[in-house]
Amino acid sequence: MEFSRQEYWSELPFPPPGDLPNPGIKPASPASPELAASEDGFQAPVCCSARYNLAFLSFFGFFVLYSLRVNLSVALVDMVDSNTTAKDNRTSYECAEHSAPIKVLRNQTGKKYQWDAETQGWILGSFFYGYIITQIPGGYVASRSGGKLLLGFGVLGTAVFTLFTPLAADFGFGALVALRALEGLGEGVTFPAMHAMWSSWAPPLERSKLLSISYAGAQLGTVVSLPLSGVICYYMNWTYVFYFFGLVGIIWFILWICLVSDTPETHKTITPYEKEYILSSLKNQLSSQKSVPWIPMLKSLPLWAIVVAHFSYNWTFYTLLTLLPTYMKEVLRFNIQENGFLSAVPYLGCWLCMILSGQAADNLRARWNFSTLWVRRVFSLIGMIGPAIFLVAAGFIGCDYSLAVAFLTISTTLGGFCSSGFSINHLDIAPSYAGILLGITNTFATIPGMIGPIIARSLTPENTIGEWQTVFCIAAAINVFGAIFFTLFAKGEVQNWAISDHRGHRN
Repeated sequence: MEFSRQEYWSELPFPPPGDLPNPGIKPASPASPELAASEDGFQAPVCCSARYNLAFLSFFGFFVLYSLRVNLSVALVDMVDSNTTAKDNRTSYECAEHSAPIKVLRNQTGKKYQWDAETQGWILGSFFYGYIITQIPGGYVASRSGGKLLLGFGVLGTAVFTLFTPLAADFGFGALVALRALEGLGEGVTFPAMHAMWSSWAPPLERSKLLSISYAGAQLGTVVSLPLSGVICYYMNWTYVFYFFGLVGIIWFILWICLVSDTPETHKTITPYEKEYILSSLKNQLSSQKSVPWIPMLKSLPLWAIVVAHFSYNWTFYTLLTLLPTYMKEVLRFNIQENGFLSAVPYLGCWLCMILSGQAADNLRARWNFSTLWVRRVFSLIGMIGPAIFLVAAGFIGCDYSLAVAFLTISTTLGGFCSSGFSINHLDIAPSYAGILLGITNTFATIPGMIGPIIARSLTPENTIGEWQTVFCIAAAINVFGAIFFTLFAKGEVQNWAISDHRGHRN
């Protein structure tokens, strides 16, 4: 009986001589996640792929979220009667006036309210009191039921409440504070829900790229909404700020519901090849446990390393976001809100850094074989110690406004490295519970937004440069501590408690 060459070799447990792979080249197999980024191996599809479509749609989702979050800080300037704020003037006269105010014609039809500085502080801070409540519940629900609807309705709820902001302001201070807290409740579920979705969608060696694209929308939302809100207030009035961004959020929600699925298995248009690639890359990392291992999770030192880093980073982040503009206005005597471009430049730098650092992090892991832990440590160190240095520098430059803008921009830009550091380490140590872990870490990380401004105000009764140096040094010290703690105790592989068979899978 005769056999063809193909039939002959098919009976043997090894390939024919002509098919033997080159020892220096990895065999191409969609089951190997490393090959997605290998120059010599198979290139997984990127263009028009379902996972990158998810990344870009979630990018615009977080763009909308941060637009809805920060637009009040601009609109509030127009909402408050200038005679009321004049009574609370705390301007220091250590520095000379930078420029004479330019009187220009502008729309003044928006209603004014008699809110002093303390009242304004409560209005701006009330968001965080809602935001902190839904972090852990949001992560738990997303891990059980999926993140698509949770994230979608979180954005929709925030957008709808934003539309009612002018009405709440008319009802009074208490109504507006309650409305902002409700917006915080809606936004609180979004980051844990997105992390939970990425645990099913992001191949290990594409995590930095996909998540950095996804979350970079938050920075670009800040970049666009700050000057755009100012323009809307200038040419129309402050009520249209909330109407515009609220409608944008509703439009995004419709697209999200129609185009996104919780998992590759339920996606309607994903190719079978991409589905197999994603599922194969994650098959050793996900847990089949139905119950959440709360006790082992809370005893995990790598989790607390992320908690400390997240808390520390956000302390500096919120210091830069809320306090440095105040420092420049009341100490350096320059109102940064007069120029929306200058107030947006630091976040534009952070956005670019997040995108580029995500590409760099995955290339270091896939092409240069750097370990996941090494990449997370180094990117976290750069993204936390760098901003700390320039934050301190901003406090010691005296009255040089140009350097203040430069140091603020550099500090915020370097913070973008953390998007490929501790920010996504949840997915490295426990992909199945990434949403819950982010809920835990973000709960602690919200505290700086609540207490940071209060502590800063108590430390700066006279608004002197020396007092503000203390504020900046405290923030920088907390940041450095967080970077060191994370470097010492972080891990880069799935923890035993996070998988049902207790066998860790190392990236």
